[in-house]
Amino acid sequence: MSRTMEWAARPEHLGGIPRKLVIAMVGTFAKTVSSFLNTTSVHNADTLLRLVRSRPRRVPLITISNHMSTLDDPAMWGFKGFPIFDTKLARWVLAAEDICFRNALYSYIFRVGKCIPITRGGGIYQEHMNEALERLNDGEWLHTFPEGKVNQEEAPIRRLKWGTASLIARARITPIVLPIIHHGFHEVMPEKYMFGRRPPLPLWNKKIDIIIGDPIELDLPAMRQKAISQSRSESFPIVGWPSTCDGLDEAAQRCFYATISEQIHAAMERLRCFGKSLLKS
Repeated sequence: MSRTMEWAARPEHLGGIPRKLVIAMVGTFAKTVSSFLNTTSVHNADTLLRLVRSRPRRVPLITISNHMSTLDDPAMWGFKGFPIFDTKLARWVLAAEDICFRNALYSYIFRVGKCIPITRGGGIYQEHMNEALERLNDGEWLHTFPEGKVNQEEAPIRRLKWGTASLIARARITPIVLPIIHHGFHEVMPEKYMFGRRPPLPLWNKKIDIIIGDPIELDLPAMRQKAISQSRSESFPIVGWPSTCDGLDEAAQRCFYATISEQIHAAMERLRCFGKSLLKS
């Protein structure tokens, strides 16, 4: 399968002018939603700003968050002080192909805006996941929603898909993994507002809270060895995943990605609980 409009995602496409225009329009929209129409408070913003602006050279960054609305990205980056108009610092983000890439115009705009199409249910080795891995290997910032779909319930973090874990495991340089929990976007863009549909425009006078955690410490070598040992005593349905460059077969990969996902899930759930206590205080 050829990559959807990959040429439009390249920074040199038409001298970078389309990207600058799209990032400017998207940034203006995000600032309007988060900083003018609604009230947004951010906890620990300095950690995110530092990692976006000045992390070690070539070290990739993965931010992960819950997914409360179709506006989460880009609106969550519209808070005051965030460099949302900088095309070089802007995140790459995994975006649902069936929503963001429905036709040629949408595909072009989202591609220029540094979005990578993901087919839900397409597996962790689909072509565009390899593209996301390439961006990480370039030392870029990638944002993912590992729950895999919008969840507007006031409930614990759902079981995470393994795609994000596989990217962390396969990247040449282990990414910095930063959890983010937000609350309020489900009121700005409720899934069932008018006749069971989303409103045509974002709602206003809502309170948005963004809680940024600290980087998650992942001991990948130890987790890899544990996965190899564990895989020898468990059976999995085999679908034909390729072996990794360090020799992990499919069974070991499944154990490895599950272990990484569980640790990320635990960190996100702790941050969610911390956020709840923060909002009550």
